[in-house]
Amino acid sequence: MQRARAISLVCVSLLGFAPVRAQDPADINAKIRKEGTENSQIMRTMHFLTDVYGPRLTGSPNLKAAGEWAIKQMTAWGFEDGHLEPWDFGHPGWTNERFSGFITAPVKDTLTCEVLSWTPGTNGPVTAHAYQMTLPEKPTPEEFTAYLATQKDKVKGRIVLAGKHQIVPVTLTPTARRQDDKQAKERYDPINPNAGQGRSGPRREQQQPEPGKLTPRQIDEQLDQFLIASGALIRVNDAGREHRQIRAFNNRTFDPAKALPTVVMSNEDYGRISRILADDTSVELEFNIVNRWYPEGKTAYNTVAEIPGTDKKDEVVMLGGHLDSWHSATGATDNAIGCAVMMEAARILKAIGVKPRRTIRVALWSGEEEGLLGSQAYVKAHFGTFEEPKPEYGKLVAYFNIDSGTGRARGASVFGPPEAAAVVRAALAPFEDIGVMGAIQSKSRALGGTDSSSFSQAGLSGIGMGQDPIEYNSATWHTNMDTYERIIEDDARKSAMAVAAALYQLATRDEFLPRFSKETMPPLPPKEGAPSTATPATPTPQARPGNKSN
Repeated sequence: MQRARAISLVCVSLLGFAPVRAQDPADINAKIRKEGTENSQIMRTMHFLTDVYGPRLTGSPNLKAAGEWAIKQMTAWGFEDGHLEPWDFGHPGWTNERFSGFITAPVKDTLTCEVLSWTPGTNGPVTAHAYQMTLPEKPTPEEFTAYLATQKDKVKGRIVLAGKHQIVPVTLTPTARRQDDKQAKERYDPINPNAGQGRSGPRREQQQPEPGKLTPRQIDEQLDQFLIASGALIRVNDAGREHRQIRAFNNRTFDPAKALPTVVMSNEDYGRISRILADDTSVELEFNIVNRWYPEGKTAYNTVAEIPGTDKKDEVVMLGGHLDSWHSATGATDNAIGCAVMMEAARILKAIGVKPRRTIRVALWSGEEEGLLGSQAYVKAHFGTFEEPKPEYGKLVAYFNIDSGTGRARGASVFGPPEAAAVVRAALAPFEDIGVMGAIQSKSRALGGTDSSSFSQAGLSGIGMGQDPIEYNSATWHTNMDTYERIIEDDARKSAMAVAAALYQLATRDEFLPRFSKETMPPLPPKEGAPSTATPATPTPQARPGNKSN
């Protein structure tokens, strides 16, 4: 009797190490559709990431709080090992707490502006006359120095409009909000020689600087130095976009001592002030800017949680998107919705009782907007590169990424040999009825665009999901219009279901996703123009009037 019981216990124990057979794909896909349609958590997740924790600028308390909330939520769904994983951002965090802007003479009106991040505040309301500089186009260093010499006495004590008003033509032929099925099929057809170009055509090469001429960034930095030295009070930039859209990025030095309080003004307000000044009429403006700095923001965090695998649990399939955003809105389409979709894809599998053979790991990145910094730090720490691999390098099956707004997923670009794209294509094929049209191979190890390229650059299988454009490039990307209201819930649900199906296949199939061999691995591109992978230099925080510091 005791011997029989012992044998029984051994058999039960061995079952824990037996291979877990994948369930029928059709049955799994039906369950994915049902769960994703009837019990979606996407919009609830969106509410918290945008309304409660947005905006989520890297280094800010909001971004860390959003990551902590995501961990709590994924843990409640049954995920394990949820944690914030630190990396060195090297710059203090920053938030804008209050802004107001007015034209007070010769007319009275409110101005639509956004504050440039990592710039100082005004230390209370500042009222002064406006002065507009007409900057020379593509000057040499000598020409720009000569021009600035003529402006020194004119900018002192003034609120300076930096540049002429940009003419933004009325859009008579707006771009399509969706790709039709024919376009999408062509884009993800491996036989099509133009596959991967999508609606935008081939990627445009970066414009090379003209020999002997200053680059726009050099002009910008020299202008900041000049305005500070000359006693200007506030810098105003023209947003240069229609319908009061504003894209406000950052003081690239991250040093408040190297920039004036700076705002980006709507093209309409900037144009109105420019035209009044052109009448030789004095214009008086008033601004109040309150910013806060956070020294602890030098350490940023990626957000990680996972569903453990079974017999192949040491192998990992990852998915994610960047949680950080710019600060002009609440970062809904860029990229809270990508995070919500990927969280939902993993949640669906957990909810329908899938027991993946490989571990499924969700990663929500920080520092993407400053140059893919968080995902680069993660890849460097965990995987290394094809040329210098770490032990975990051989255990990552693939990383799925989504980061192009609210539009439904239309297909995937897979870094790897054609056989890798074929595996993903087969997994997505049952979802053609909801607009997912396939997968194509990518050979690019160029860094840029989004976080999947951090993996591809290292020679790992980065998979980028392509989407319908909707309003992304035309309205919401990095603008003050990027809010919860711009999300199309049905599109996001469909994206999550398609990703969940592909994720399931990669987490349960017998074979590893094919990779490039030593002989076929594409070479790294030249480093010129690529974002730096080095740890960012740490500026010395300096107090300036109008700034708060925790």
